[in-house]
Amino acid sequence: MDIISQLQEQVNTTAALAFNTFGTLQRDASPVRLSPNYPEPPAAAKPAEEAAAAAAAAATVNAVEQSKLMGAELVKAAKQFDILVAALPLSEGGEEAQLKRIAELQAENDAIGQELQKQLEAAEKELKQVQELFNQASDNCLNLKKPD
Repeated sequence: MDIISQLQEQVNTTAALAFNTFGTLQRDASPVRLSPNYPEPPAAAKPAEEAAAAAAAAATVNAVEQSKLMGAELVKAAKQFDILVAALPLSEGGEEAQLKRIAELQAENDAIGQELQKQLEAAEKELKQVQELFNQASDNCLNLKKPD
């Protein structure tokens, strides 16, 4: 796989990791008080609610660990992307050399394009000749004429 394909694959991987990491952080984030003026919710007095609160606390600890792991994976993917970017070949000679090479390639492309155009015109001319001969042959067959 070439370096550009690897870069594209790494960008896709990083984007997926970022999407999943941010989604998980949003899903597992604990509620935050928007204003100190809001009253406190009533205290939980039922044992079932206390058990639910304990389970929520355990889930929070698990969410923190999961967030750390996902963040580490995201950083690892970003570093891998940086490694791939560093592996890209450097342009030799700077911008001026690149522009000169582009001009050379355009000139070569134009020359090849002209040659292809000539070949296309020759092929179209030959096609017309073949069509004319075919029309003559079909007319002769339909008119039951003997060929000249």
